[in-house]
Amino acid sequence: DVAKKYGILRPEGYSERSTFVIDKQGIIRHIEVHEIGKVPDRAKLLEILKTLK
Repeated sequence: DVAKKYGILRPEGYSERSTFVIDKQGIIRHIEVHEIGKVPDRAKLLEILKTLK
């Protein structure tokens, strides 16, 4: 189970709402766990992605 491997599986059996940025080499460059019901900051994510180019 992917959620369990990434450490975002909740005890209730479902995953946290989260964003992972993984580079071309498979290295996790950014992890952000979001509150349920809140929309992730897309502008922030775009800035993070720009740093990987």
